[in-house]
Amino acid sequence: MYAIVVDSQGEPGARPFEKVFYPTDRVPFVEWRAFSGAKPTVALVAAVTVLAFVTGLSNLSRADPAVAGPLAAVLPGARIFVRFAGVLFAFPLGLVTFGLRRQRRIAWYLAVALLPGLALLPLTTGRTTEIPLLLLVIATFPLLVANREQFGRTLDLSPFQIASLTSIVGVGLYGTVGAYGLRNQFLELDTWGDAFYYVIVTIATVGYGDITPTTLEAKLFSLSVILFGTGAFTVAVGALVGPAIESRMTAAFGTMTASELSLLEGHVVVLGYGDVAESFLERVSDDADLVVVTEDADAASRLRDAGVEVLTDDPTDESALEDARVDVARGVAVAGDDDAENVLAVLAARNVAPSVRVVAVANEETHVRKLDAVGADEVIDLRSIGGRLLGASILGPDAPDAPAEDSADLAALADLAAAEGEAAPSDGESASGDTGDAPPGTDESEQSTR
Repeated sequence: MYAIVVDSQGEPGARPFEKVFYPTDRVPFVEWRAFSGAKPTVALVAAVTVLAFVTGLSNLSRADPAVAGPLAAVLPGARIFVRFAGVLFAFPLGLVTFGLRRQRRIAWYLAVALLPGLALLPLTTGRTTEIPLLLLVIATFPLLVANREQFGRTLDLSPFQIASLTSIVGVGLYGTVGAYGLRNQFLELDTWGDAFYYVIVTIATVGYGDITPTTLEAKLFSLSVILFGTGAFTVAVGALVGPAIESRMTAAFGTMTASELSLLEGHVVVLGYGDVAESFLERVSDDADLVVVTEDADAASRLRDAGVEVLTDDPTDESALEDARVDVARGVAVAGDDDAENVLAVLAARNVAPSVRVVAVANEETHVRKLDAVGADEVIDLRSIGGRLLGASILGPDAPDAPAEDSADLAALADLAAAEGEAAPSDGESASGDTGDAPPGTDESEQSTR
C-alpha cells in the first residue's frame, strides 16, 4: 500500500492533488448551443412563417372565423384581424427568414417586431388548433433576443437606392394625403383607408374603377400619382433588384469574357480559394496578371470588388482550366482549404498542361506525399514550416542542433519583413525619421540625456 502526501501550503480545504488529477470540469452530455444558436433560431422563424401561413389560409376559408379569445373584446377590428393576420404576417416573415439567414440586423429588428403581433392571432381566435403557433412564437422570441449579436450585418444601400426608396415613400404620402384632401371630388372615397387603397391600385395600374375622380382637378391629381408612382416604382426596382442580379451573374460567369481569356499569356492561375490564397493575393503586386478559379460565389464577388479577375468554375474541371489558359500560364498555385480538392486540381492541371509549374499547398502534413505523387513541382507544408520557424526563432539559427534550412527560412522571413515595410528606422534615426544629431545650440550633455 502506498500513501501519497500532498502539501497544501497551509491553505484550509485546499486539495491540489484532486484538482490536478481529478478536475471538476464536466463534458456536457448535450451541447445546448447547437440547439440555441443562430441556425436553430432561423429554423424556428421559418417554422413560424409556415405555420402562420397555414393558419391564415384556414381562417380565410371560413365563412365566419372564430373570435372567442381573451383579446377578442379589446382588439379593434378583431374579426378582420383574425381573417387576414396569418397571411399578412407570413409574407414579411418569409423575407425576414431570408434576411436572418444572411445575418442582417434589419431582419432581426423586423422579426422582433412581427412575432409579438403574430402572437395576438391565437389569443384573439381562442382556437385550440392555433395553440402550437402561440407556443412556437413564445419559444422563438427568447432565442432571437439571446442571439442578437449573431445578426449584426448591416444592410449597405447606395445613395441611389436610398433615394429610390425615399421616392416611393414620398409618392405614397403625397397620394394618400392628396386623395384624402380631395375626397369630395372622388366617388366612394371617404376615409384614410380609402385614400391609401386608391393610391396603391393607381400606382399598380390596376384601376378597379370603384373610386373615380369627378372633377378636372381630381383627374389631374390622379395623373400625377400615376406618373410619379410608376416612375418611382420602376426606378426603385432597377436600383434594388439590378445590383443583386448583376452580382449573381458575375458570380455565375466570372469577371472575364471569352475574348479577354483568350488574350491571357504568362499569367498565374490560382486554383481554389482559401486563407492561403487570400494571403497570397494580398502580397502579389497589382501589375501581376492573375486569374482565380473558384466555385465560391461569395468569394468571387469579393474578389471582383477588389479588382481580381475571377473565373467562377470548378478548379478541378479540366475544361475550366482550359478556359483559364493554364497551358500558356507562368505557373499554377493550388491553394484551396481542402487537400482532396487540391489533389484533383493538381491532376487536372497536369492533364491540361504537363509542363506548367505547379505549386500546391498541403493543409495537413499527411497529404504532402499525395500532392507530390500526383505531379506537384513543389508542395508547401504549412504546419512543418511553421514548426521549423518556431523552433529556429527560439533556439536561434546558429544553435548547434538547428537544421540548415531553418537558417534559410529565418533569412527569408527577414527579407519579407524588410520588403513589406518601409525602411525601418536605423540605430541613428528616430521613429519620425530624424537623425540623432543634436539641433544647433544643444550641448553634448543635453543630447545624451535625450
